[in-house]
Amino acid sequence: MNQNSEGFCAPGITVVLATGGTIAGRSAHADDHVGYVAAQVAVADLLAAAPGLTGLPLEGEQVAQIDSKDMSLQVWQALVRRLVHHLARPEVGSVVITHGTDTLEETAYLLHVLLQPTKPVVLTCAMRPATALMADGPQNISDAVALARHPASSGVVVVCAGQVHAGLDVSKVHNHRLDAFDSGDAGALGTMEVGQLRQLRAFAAPVQPTAVTALRLERFLSAVALPRVALLTSHADADGDGVRAWLAQPSARPLRGMVVAGTGNGSVNQLLEAALAEAQAGGVRVVRTTRCAWGAVLPRPGQMLPEISSLSAVKARLALALELLAS
Repeated sequence: MNQNSEGFCAPGITVVLATGGTIAGRSAHADDHVGYVAAQVAVADLLAAAPGLTGLPLEGEQVAQIDSKDMSLQVWQALVRRLVHHLARPEVGSVVITHGTDTLEETAYLLHVLLQPTKPVVLTCAMRPATALMADGPQNISDAVALARHPASSGVVVVCAGQVHAGLDVSKVHNHRLDAFDSGDAGALGTMEVGQLRQLRAFAAPVQPTAVTALRLERFLSAVALPRVALLTSHADADGDGVRAWLAQPSARPLRGMVVAGTGNGSVNQLLEAALAEAQAGGVRVVRTTRCAWGAVLPRPGQMLPEISSLSAVKARLALALELLAS
């Protein structure tokens, strides 16, 4: 059994797509969690090291082998193409993606927006390399497969250190702790406990793709580059020099948008705001979000720069780039 007309996803085959990252990293010493080289271990070896997978219908595929700090449009396109292929197979019930932690939240958001899959797409990762004495990757992969095959799962989700997060909400909030991810005000979807899901809130309801999502996907897959969108931060003693430098920079890819991570409720230093207003008047799309880890930007009268209220700065940059690509 696989996906039916209501979007319910029975187990079927789980396809594991590997992209590299710390989870596939190697170090010369088992106690070295920092000086390792990411993206060294093949998907077959990752699966062989994960507990509890024996006898399950699994397929592994190496889509990329990179440190996720180097994630690019080309790797995203390759991943999306393989996802589209496997999700369309009737015998496939779910997909797991192994990924580096640094840009995992951006990939999760991208897949949510582009695909809106009804079958589960579960991203997982590790904060320690595969050669660590107490590597966290094997258990994370085991949890990801169990979650992917759970009947309550749907859409794009992330599992790390036993915490289950929605792809739309998740952010990396710690640079070395094993539970490095958080869902902000939304909270986690649930936890994985001895291979079982303890659900805390509802997973995203299955959504049928629309003409808008189909157009966005088509243009994304055919793009040579994403529209150039700059990401800036408002801070004490800020000025507008950086904005004006962006505007003056000659490039074959003209600046199309700017996202500013403001202080507090998306407020922007007045000198920086004046420069951003100049950019906006010149035809560059400018939007505000907050540099705070938690909280949505609430609209207030008199703001000259529109807000993206509920997205982090890196997701807001990606959202604006995708919007400009589809326009």
